[in-house]
Amino acid sequence: MKMRKDKDFISFFNETTGHYVRSGIIKNGVESAEDPFMASFPELLDVGIMGHCRHGQSGLCLQAGVECYQDGLHANAPNMALEDFEEIVRQCRGKTYQIALGGCGDPDQHEHFADILETCHQAGIVPNFTTSGLGLNSELAQLCKKHCGAVAVSWYRSTYTLRAIDLLFQADVKTNIHYVVSNSTIEEAVTRLKERSFPVGVNAIVFLLHKPVGLGSQAQVLKCDDLRVKEFLELACGGNHGYKIGFDSCSIPGLISQSIDVNQDSVDTCEGARWSAYITSDMLMLPCSFDNQSKRWAVDLRSHTIQEAWDSSVFEDFRRYFRQSCPDCEHRSACMGGCPICREVVLCPGHTS
Repeated sequence: MKMRKDKDFISFFNETTGHYVRSGIIKNGVESAEDPFMASFPELLDVGIMGHCRHGQSGLCLQAGVECYQDGLHANAPNMALEDFEEIVRQCRGKTYQIALGGCGDPDQHEHFADILETCHQAGIVPNFTTSGLGLNSELAQLCKKHCGAVAVSWYRSTYTLRAIDLLFQADVKTNIHYVVSNSTIEEAVTRLKERSFPVGVNAIVFLLHKPVGLGSQAQVLKCDDLRVKEFLELACGGNHGYKIGFDSCSIPGLISQSIDVNQDSVDTCEGARWSAYITSDMLMLPCSFDNQSKRWAVDLRSHTIQEAWDSSVFEDFRRYFRQSCPDCEHRSACMGGCPICREVVLCPGHTS
């Protein structure tokens, strides 16, 4: 168990179970019921070690019914250099709990994947990542067992999806499924929840909202008045599925506005620039990976430290949205207006900026 004392709160992270908890704001030595707004340094970093996708030009994501938000069809940047990753970890040592490996392509296909995992391990930082599973093998699965907190397999509806899950099971790796929920996939999600037809043995199914970024189209964006949305959320949050259910923070406005019976102490709204940040393969730091196309809120880590980027006016501009959005809503402390980047994915009929 690791404990971190910040300016006005305390957080705890269990490296073995992945359990995370933080206190309310501490005033005069006493914990209050007020939630802290942000950390003084990112507790989680999403590091885009992949600059291109080996399978992107073949349209692997599109064939699987997933529209890649990193635009894998066209991205052709170099993967992150190992030296750059080592510098990131050096700055994060003793401050950051987890690093999520990502970018444009499967992180397990990075040419220095083993070194990257070992770098995290030596710094006491837990690495996690998501993969399509196409290139996963037993050797990589054993590396994951040795170093990773969990591995997520994207639900690509293919034989290689199930094969990757099985390889991770065999290596005794905590395995999640990441499922992108869109106009064309929500009905499958409902059916699989009803029939309990996700693979037996997974740790969790984590549902991610489709975003109109990269290859993501507006046509696949869900609407808050879609009756399927409420049915899906009620099914996901109700009953014993045999595995955990998770949502990305972009889904929280939907859970709240649809009056889903969920403990609001167990969910958190957008963490971007408050608890987490994203670093591109060419060392730009953004509040969130969904800003990877416009790079509106980018800070260059070639000329700034992670701390300087976190404290910058650029990141504060991003946070301003959370401080000012939906001022009259009774749920604003739990929701803060949802996504600042893709306003159309905020599943709330009363959403205002």
